[in-house]
Amino acid sequence: MTDTVVKQAQSAAGDDRSTQTAVATMYRLTDGHRASALIATALTLVGSALGLAQPLVAKQVVDASGRGQVLGPLLLLLAALFVTEAATGAMGRFVLERMGEGVVRQLRHNLVGRLLRLEMREYDKHRSGDLISRVTTDTTLLREVVSQALVDLVTGTLVAAGAIVLMLWIDPLLLLLVAATVTVAAVIVASLLKGIRVASERIQTSIGAIAADLERALGALPMVRVHRAEDREAARIGACVESAYIAGVRTAKLASVMSPAVELAVQGSFLIVLVIGGLRVSTDANSLGDLVAFLLFASYLVLPLSSVFRAVGLIQRGMGAYQRIEQVLSLPAEPSQAQTPARACTREPARQTLSHEKSALALRDLSFGYDPSRPVLRGISFTAPHRSQTALVGRSGAGKSTIFALVARFYEPDSGALLFDGQPATELSRAECRSRIAIVDQNTHVVHGSLRDNITYAEPNASEAEVQRVVELAQLTGVAERLPGGLSGMLGERGGTLSGGERQRVALARALLARPSLLLLDEPTSHLDAVNETALTAVMRDVARECAVLVIAHRLSTVQHADRIIVLDKGTAVACGRHEELLTTSPTYRELAAGQILRPATTPSHVTSARPHPHSPL
Repeated sequence: MTDTVVKQAQSAAGDDRSTQTAVATMYRLTDGHRASALIATALTLVGSALGLAQPLVAKQVVDASGRGQVLGPLLLLLAALFVTEAATGAMGRFVLERMGEGVVRQLRHNLVGRLLRLEMREYDKHRSGDLISRVTTDTTLLREVVSQALVDLVTGTLVAAGAIVLMLWIDPLLLLLVAATVTVAAVIVASLLKGIRVASERIQTSIGAIAADLERALGALPMVRVHRAEDREAARIGACVESAYIAGVRTAKLASVMSPAVELAVQGSFLIVLVIGGLRVSTDANSLGDLVAFLLFASYLVLPLSSVFRAVGLIQRGMGAYQRIEQVLSLPAEPSQAQTPARACTREPARQTLSHEKSALALRDLSFGYDPSRPVLRGISFTAPHRSQTALVGRSGAGKSTIFALVARFYEPDSGALLFDGQPATELSRAECRSRIAIVDQNTHVVHGSLRDNITYAEPNASEAEVQRVVELAQLTGVAERLPGGLSGMLGERGGTLSGGERQRVALARALLARPSLLLLDEPTSHLDAVNETALTAVMRDVARECAVLVIAHRLSTVQHADRIIVLDKGTAVACGRHEELLTTSPTYRELAAGQILRPATTPSHVTSARPHPHSPL
């Protein structure tokens, strides 16, 4: 019993005001589950009342035995009280556990929904492993709080009060002596609990850091292996493990100091009751039945008081977990609706001036910076007409991928207008904008699952004919034949069983299946050999007959047949035209073409002799 009281008491910390705030916060979590909480509280109180009645019956048994009376009925009553208390307590505990699971389920749904819809800027500020730990570790801690601590706090207080009243009725002097002993121990315990709470919070933080660092290492495991960084990563994660260990040892140290104080409260109280109570029985101040009942009530008092200690500590520890959860729930999420008409009206003149109604996409004087004080794009303007191919070229860091991020509405521009089919993006929800586009990102995303799952990710109900069409267009037939199970073959974590080029073709098939009005291709040939690049270039020309294609490429051979090429430099559009025009009119484009031995776009072949073209700066 001493060890139980130590474990339960060591988490109670904080002043009354902070405890009241924590209790109120935890109580709000039970919204929608109040009926279950009331039922569980009622069942627990009934069980506790039955438990409090048992010492009174035991007192009658002892007194009746001394008088030589029949004990059978009293013993049956005592047994009935015991069995009924156990059954009632079991039902109450089940209701509590079910309520706790329900609260945690709702919290996890809310967290997952929020994490999947956060503004992209927030992912730049937080580590994914730490965010994941808030869905798993922190909610698990809260489960114990809402399923046990709140009811234990109420019932423990009421039962302890009832036990104290009955002890006062039996022998006020013995109660005063017990109270004095417990008070001394409580003062010692309270002085140590704050340190235990701080140490517990450090353990929670360290666990989150362990998850974040481990996710960081496992997410880049090939890089870790190639650079022989296993020991360095193990040391980094080990530092977090050591931090959790140090905090855990400190908790154990404080708990070990608390043990004598708790023993004083428990064993000292029993010794005092036995000695003083025995003397009072010998002087006929009390009966033997009174002493037995008082001892039983004293033992019963330990459990509710320890449950109150435990409840207060759990609630305060739970507040640390809840604050981490609340931080995520308070992060800004993407709006589900379009912006207000007032904002949209400011864009109307731009629509009329630009006459972009025939363009799938139009950018007008668009400026943006991930840090507003350091703009990445400065006044970008261009259009991507329907059934045409528009290319973005430029040095690394010129802002090409940032344009794609803005078109996908991952970020909002600082100024300027973004229009889809002549309609300002501010008049459309982000979902409406994204329903018009498909994207093949530079960092191709392949999720754990089958090849079919990855291809049909955007269109889960696509027909077999549609899937086969994009498999052939993206030249994935060989991949499907190689995989055990064909299209149903599993690809492994992050598509680890595929090459870089194959992953890129999976992403292309996924994008083509969506039949977008605007297809965004970010470096689509970066992982392809010359033969597959030529084939993909032909596919791009075919797709451009059905929708607008906006492509980013460093390989100019990929885009030299584009209908128009936008040349970016330091966040601005410095030239626009076809391949042949830009070779003669744009110094920036000629510089980009240096080293890439290209013929004019009128020549069907992409490969030439080693001699430079007359129009090339080479």
